[in-house]
Amino acid sequence: MAELGLSERRSCRIVGLARSVQQYHPVPTDDEAVVERLKALASENRRYGYLRLHIMLRREGLARNHKRTYRLCTEQGLQVRTKKRRKLPRRDRVAPMVPERPMQCWSLDFMSDQLADHRRFRVLNIVDDHSRFCPGQIVDLSISGARVARFLDDLAMRFGLPEEIVLDNGPEGTSKAMFDWSERTGVRLRFIEPGKPVRDTPSSRASTANSATNA
Repeated sequence: MAELGLSERRSCRIVGLARSVQQYHPVPTDDEAVVERLKALASENRRYGYLRLHIMLRREGLARNHKRTYRLCTEQGLQVRTKKRRKLPRRDRVAPMVPERPMQCWSLDFMSDQLADHRRFRVLNIVDDHSRFCPGQIVDLSISGARVARFLDDLAMRFGLPEEIVLDNGPEGTSKAMFDWSERTGVRLRFIEPGKPVRDTPSSRASTANSATNA
């Protein structure tokens, strides 16, 4: 166009370029708010990949394209490694709060033992952190995330559901079934820090609160 004085239409036809591409001007976007919220969600949910984080952002009206969420996760170094590892990356976490009333927070924990025929079985204990009431237990040779989600639905019909549930980073709690259950019911899942199983227990929270009060 500059050298031969041709029109834009004829120049694009000669070089095989669409006029929409020629006339396109990128629109800068402000990702600061999305990045801050993405960091907060990734800090609270260390086992969630970009797809689950994208669903949470979309629910809050902060994201529409999962490719954009992936780009921001990559730029901020928030990817979750897929290969098996012993320790998870350390990130800032929300300080644990001492429950002030029943049905505010439940804790889920697994125990295991062995039968006389050497078969191992597992026990899922569910405890209200404030009242110490145990709404239910699951005892079986194998307990999957889908089984836990169905059992929590049964408890919801009898007792209701808490505001949040504290659990470890095992495959049952971090499964897609539990993530979908949390999205469906609105109950927040909060995972304990790997390698510190007693940090988020009710007794440790009470000790933390008492120390803060005395200080």
